[in-house]
Amino acid sequence: MTDRHSRRADDASRATSARHTRAAARGERSPGGIARHGRLRSHPWATFGKVVASVVAVAVVSVLGIAGVAAVNLVSDTKQSIHLDGSQKVPDIAALKGGVNILVAASDTRSGQGGAWGTLDDSSGVGNNDVTMLLHLSADHTHAIVVSFPRDLMVPVPECGDNDARELAQFNTTLSEGGMSCVVDTVESLTGITIPFAGLITFQGVVAMSNAVGGVPVCVGGDGIDDPDTSLTLSPGEHTLQGQDAAEFLRTRHGVGDGSDLARISNQQVFLSSLVRTIFSDGTLSNPVKLWGLAKATVSNVQLSDSLNSVTTLYQIALAMKDLDWNDITFVQYPTVEDPDDPNRVIPDDDEAQTLVDAIKNDQNVQLTGGTGDGSVTADGQSTPQPSASGVSPSDKAAKPGSTPAPTSTPVQLGDNVHGQTAATQTCSNGAG
Repeated sequence: MTDRHSRRADDASRATSARHTRAAARGERSPGGIARHGRLRSHPWATFGKVVASVVAVAVVSVLGIAGVAAVNLVSDTKQSIHLDGSQKVPDIAALKGGVNILVAASDTRSGQGGAWGTLDDSSGVGNNDVTMLLHLSADHTHAIVVSFPRDLMVPVPECGDNDARELAQFNTTLSEGGMSCVVDTVESLTGITIPFAGLITFQGVVAMSNAVGGVPVCVGGDGIDDPDTSLTLSPGEHTLQGQDAAEFLRTRHGVGDGSDLARISNQQVFLSSLVRTIFSDGTLSNPVKLWGLAKATVSNVQLSDSLNSVTTLYQIALAMKDLDWNDITFVQYPTVEDPDDPNRVIPDDDEAQTLVDAIKNDQNVQLTGGTGDGSVTADGQSTPQPSASGVSPSDKAAKPGSTPAPTSTPVQLGDNVHGQTAATQTCSNGAG
């Protein structure tokens, strides 16, 4: 663990007590089930223009919810397709009213993933939730927050299916122990946030999605990346990643920062912020071939909860998100401190986590003060960008043209143990050589 996390270890007893309190007070369990087939149900569209509109919808949701967490990727079913029937009309769809919460988990399963990812005895079947992110879109549709929960986080786990509640367990075991609904229940119990939508992804999805957009440009800083565990080698400088290289970039842990899972999260945010900028660029949005390829990759590689497995719902959410300003899409790490019982595990930093959770519940935008995290640095080499009065880092580039004006309310200032970046911030991997 880094000194940043170790210096907060004296708060551990307080954090542990608060965890137990949360476990006792958890609310109702969400259905959160995942549909057996992760695909769009067949909905007819009258013209090719309507088809492209539906693809844009899926693409937007993919970036900010499913692919916006395309940190590893999904169970593929490439034989499924969207069927068109010109005799029927597209429904009159408006943007979804109110806020949106979507939980996305990326499985580390090796089952059905081919031989490129190696074998792992305890990652067969559904696997562990190696990456878990909560996307929150505000009720006024002016900002979004994407929270990454560390896989090594120790938390209480509620009763899941046939499994009894556990007083304390490693967070990444919730998928293998109780399925996606258990992951949802655990995050709801931890945060008190209701999560009606969910998606599950595996390794192959990121390959398909990165290929569909023609690659994702990333900047590698430090000494470059040389990670024998993922066979990823990247020299310092700019790279455009697609295919297995993109997936390995998201998986790399020992190639960035201090080699921790926390460093890996901030490195993933380098990719995800660039993915948002890439998909919202004119080169993608004006290219129906790329849009169709991205939609097909998403449909084929993402298992959606029953609540989300509908073209209408996806389209409504996409319309609610489509005008977001890059500066108002914020990626954050859930704040943690070192576990006093195991230096290789972390527990919630309750005070700072509560500030973050309260901002989400109250639909307030946030302002980062804690820097990007150990796995990344800003494009000018700084690890801790200084926020301006508006809550936008000086390194943030221009907002997306034609986007919705930023909210006028004062953003909530997060503590120095909450790391992350906006989608507009240009960052580089903090390569460990």
